[in-house]
Amino acid sequence: MNRTTIIRAALELLEEVGLDELTTRRLAARLQVKSPALYWHFRNKQELLDELARHIQARQDLGPPREGEKWRDWLARRARERRDILLSHRDGARLIAGTSPGHDIAATFDRELHALVLQGFSPVQAMRAITTLGSYITGFVLEEQARHQRDEPPPGGLDQARETPTLLAAIRDGGPPDGSAAFEDGLTLLLDGIEAGLRNHGDTSSAR
Repeated sequence: MNRTTIIRAALELLEEVGLDELTTRRLAARLQVKSPALYWHFRNKQELLDELARHIQARQDLGPPREGEKWRDWLARRARERRDILLSHRDGARLIAGTSPGHDIAATFDRELHALVLQGFSPVQAMRAITTLGSYITGFVLEEQARHQRDEPPPGGLDQARETPTLLAAIRDGGPPDGSAAFEDGLTLLLDGIEAGLRNHGDTSSAR
């Protein structure tokens, strides 16, 4: 048994029982070992969850923009890829939100920041742009996955139409608040805000 075997088994267990029921006792039973055997490889459950999160995030094409790729196109592609990856695992957003990125992801993040600086961002603007988008994606997927697990019926019916007519009109015209169309609209709003902030910063700097 090695770390790779444990991570593979933990991911399978995550899909079956969810994050709340992913315990070291269950994992040890799946691997047919005693729980203390896991601690030869991971000091505690949180370290195991951190490694799970890194394994999942490693599937994403992290790093600077591709050659010739503008910052806005890159951030949009990066956001969509992250949403898809989080959605591909049960409780993926909850897992990522509560874990440490580790050295390798932090180093990659630094290269991404540098790439944005080369495209006109200050270091702070670059960090705020990426972390704000990251928070949006994680929060959006948290809501998506929570609603899916609750298996709520879509809004509708006579009583709801009387009580929330504007909400139902918005859903009729734009789709549910946690669907792909809603995600794209929110992403556009954030990217527009980042672009406006970058433009305003440039105007302010040139006026000094």
